[in-house]
Amino acid sequence: MSALLSFLGGSAFRMVWGELSAHWTKKQDHEHEVERMHLQGELDAAQHARNLEAIKVQAEIGVKVIQVQADADIARTEAEGWVEAIKGTTKTVGIAFVDAWNAVIRPGVATWSVIMMTLGEFALVNLSENTISICSAALGIYLAERNLMKRGK
Repeated sequence: MSALLSFLGGSAFRMVWGELSAHWTKKQDHEHEVERMHLQGELDAAQHARNLEAIKVQAEIGVKVIQVQADADIARTEAEGWVEAIKGTTKTVGIAFVDAWNAVIRPGVATWSVIMMTLGEFALVNLSENTISICSAALGIYLAERNLMKRGK
């Protein structure tokens, strides 16, 4: 009996204990690996969300840059058109009546605009928004044309 207890207490017990502890260690390693995989999945999902947000912001910035460039191009085109319109007011065509009319019409319209805006300012007449815009455009052409002519443009 003591031989049996010595056998079981010696080699067999260590073998059984070794197998149990190895199984327990493998189970802990497996649980740790599963937990690490869940955490890695959450981190990957968060990283993906950040990447999508960054792509979205970059796309919005790109759209805004394109929109600002388009607005700048439109403004530049409008300014160039305005300059060409002003240049066109000073050209002579060679017909005396037309050239005389062109020489008189700009100062006449500018004078009319100043009178209308003055009357409107003192509330003697009620000017519509359209009339104010026409007066402003007429004064702008007349004054800009004179200023550009002085500078030789």
